[in-house]
Amino acid sequence: MKHTLFREQQLNCDIETAWKFFSSANNLSEITPNDMGFIVLTKMDNDEIYEGMLIDYYISPLFGIKMKWQTEITYVDFQKSFIDFQRKGPYKLWNHRHEFIPNEQGVLMKDTIDYELPMGFLGEMTHRLFVKKKLEYIFDYRFRILSKLF
Repeated sequence: MKHTLFREQQLNCDIETAWKFFSSANNLSEITPNDMGFIVLTKMDNDEIYEGMLIDYYISPLFGIKMKWQTEITYVDFQKSFIDFQRKGPYKLWNHRHEFIPNEQGVLMKDTIDYELPMGFLGEMTHRLFVKKKLEYIFDYRFRILSKLF
């Protein structure tokens, strides 16, 4: 079963600053809880994202089990939005759309994640028991960190 997580947050910065920060995979570990064991493996000399870009990570989403995760940037609309799509990892589907909307207070950032777990009924049970809460925990953590940064 497909699920959607939606979050939005007002950032007190300009669009250039928001775009530079969020379009760099190197900044993901800064806004991810330490207990996730999140490590970016792909070496990026240039932080500029582009369609077709592959990014490899290590992540420990549940019970400290370390796994590889690979996402592909499938869409980029410079300083407006981009999408990262899981190529390899713990989800059957992971499609994360990032949107940036300039306004009088700075930039409204929106995250829409469509995701699905593997293993049918067992995946749904895991979602209800652990995954939904874990994703909410991760994005609540990001909200707090981003409130301090911006």
